[in-house]
Amino acid sequence: MDTLTLFQRFGLAIAIGAIVGMERHWRERDEQEGQRTAGLRTFTLAGLLGGTAGLLEQAISGAEAAGGLTVAGIFLVFSLVFAAFQYRESIASENYSVTSVIAAMSTFALGALAVLGSQSLAAAGGVALVSILASREVLHGFMRTLTWNELRSAILFLAMTFIVLPLIPARAIGPFGGISPADIWMLVILLAGISFCGYVAVKVFGTSRGELLAGAVGGLISSTGVTITNSRRAKAGDDPRPLVAGTLAANAVSCAKVTVFCLALAAPIAWRIGPALVTTALVMAGFSLFFFQRSQDTHAGNDARNPFELAAVLKMALLLVAIAFLARAATLWFGDAGLLVVAALSGLADVDAIAVTIAGMQNTIDVELAARAFGVAVIANTIAKAAYATIVGRGAFSGHFLLASSAALAAGLTVFVLTPAFSV
Repeated sequence: MDTLTLFQRFGLAIAIGAIVGMERHWRERDEQEGQRTAGLRTFTLAGLLGGTAGLLEQAISGAEAAGGLTVAGIFLVFSLVFAAFQYRESIASENYSVTSVIAAMSTFALGALAVLGSQSLAAAGGVALVSILASREVLHGFMRTLTWNELRSAILFLAMTFIVLPLIPARAIGPFGGISPADIWMLVILLAGISFCGYVAVKVFGTSRGELLAGAVGGLISSTGVTITNSRRAKAGDDPRPLVAGTLAANAVSCAKVTVFCLALAAPIAWRIGPALVTTALVMAGFSLFFFQRSQDTHAGNDARNPFELAAVLKMALLLVAIAFLARAATLWFGDAGLLVVAALSGLADVDAIAVTIAGMQNTIDVELAARAFGVAVIANTIAKAAYATIVGRGAFSGHFLLASSAALAAGLTVFVLTPAFSV
């Protein structure tokens, strides 16, 4: 390692200590001189000490086979000395927080990492450490409002993602290309994630604004998932108007997203179908804002409902997988001649996949046929979501959604018919 690199790494170790020390010193800025165990200077020195320990490790053991004994020994002595001084301060002030001890140990370790390991990881760790330390009030306030349902759902969601998913086989099973158990579970995680994010948005921003924001973000992932989730919640008794606003926002974003996909992958097809898709999106967005303005914006407070019900999420995921399986089977049955049929069947579950497929066929099929297939997929997807809203949601939610969806489709079809057709 050349001298310039060593100076850069050593400087990073000192910088990590300085930024942590700034936060610790600022938090205890009202203390008299000598009444705090560690501030800006001490934490800067802790980062410097960690970097120095790393340099000594390299000098003694060699960069190729560093045993870590030097760093470990200095780290142990530093931690014991710092903890002893912090203990005396805690007794005097009757404040028994161990945060500063952990922060000092982390600062030392990150300083050593900056010299011995990855500079990027060390810098990222320093930023994360300062962010956590500076977020004390926010985190404490969050914990005071956290309910058992929210904690349980968060733990369950993490377990589904990081424990269960890696254990599920990804190999497809069955005919017509088969079905991957991992893909099914990923869909379960997607639906649960949309529901959980919507719950958090409502709790933070209030009912109307939260649902609108959650729907718009969910539309980037799966407007079908948002529709199913909100339909189930409407049936359970939640206010239908903000749910409709969020669902229509998701569908508007989905139409805009598909237009961007098509424009990026197949510009000629986009110029033919794009005006109709944009019109559909604008009408849905208009209805979304209308229902948003008519809804009462209240905060959820300590709402007792679960962020997501796993049983309901599993049922909906299996339903979407079954529809996608039928669409894939129809593709093999009908072949290229049945593009419109395949587009309609694929649209029952999702638009993104068939949109990318059609855009990839731009050099082998006529633009008008591709645009019609595109439109059929969007129409089928909108009708399917209207059916989900009727079957799962019912009541005012399904009525409002059917009205807005019908108006949006009618406007989009009108624009498509009036737009001159062309071929390349």
